[in-house]
Amino acid sequence: MGKSNQEALEFLLQRRSRPAKTLVSPGPDKATLELLLTAAARTPDHGKLEPWRFIVLSKDTLAVLGEKVTERGHAIGMDEDQIAKARRSYDTGPMAVAVLEVQKPSKKIPAIEQTYSAGAACLALLNAALAHGWGANWLSGWPSHDREFTLDAFNLAENERVAGLIYIGTETSRPPERSRPNLPDIVTWL
Repeated sequence: MGKSNQEALEFLLQRRSRPAKTLVSPGPDKATLELLLTAAARTPDHGKLEPWRFIVLSKDTLAVLGEKVTERGHAIGMDEDQIAKARRSYDTGPMAVAVLEVQKPSKKIPAIEQTYSAGAACLALLNAALAHGWGANWLSGWPSHDREFTLDAFNLAENERVAGLIYIGTETSRPPERSRPNLPDIVTWL
């Protein structure tokens, strides 16, 4: 057994996302964000394909995207409440990082493993931000899965899709702890 890192383990046992609506400015500066992105890029990546990339979204960019969410929601006939809920995530928080899944051709690495790696990059960025003392939240919502919206908003290539948006900022309140899974309900010992 290797050397134990109790501090890291304790962080993971206590980690809790912060709702994006509770995050305010300031967000991390460029140097800090580069550190967080470097940590996120250390995610498991079978075959060294790097099946993800990051787009840093400023508050101004989020505002523009929020307008596009409203336009797209109306264009596809979405309910006003659904549009407003999706729009709120773009109107709150000082910045976000779009984590994009980038499917790459590989005879060895199945597409699903590339998808898992992109999800792992989302979690790695979220945890890096939280560990650094920022409030952070991983969101998606219907705009992240609407191909026309994401093509326009993020200029995606054909082999790309949004894995998640990681909002990072200064937290204004700590959320209460929530119930966690009961291990006997989700663990099988063979």
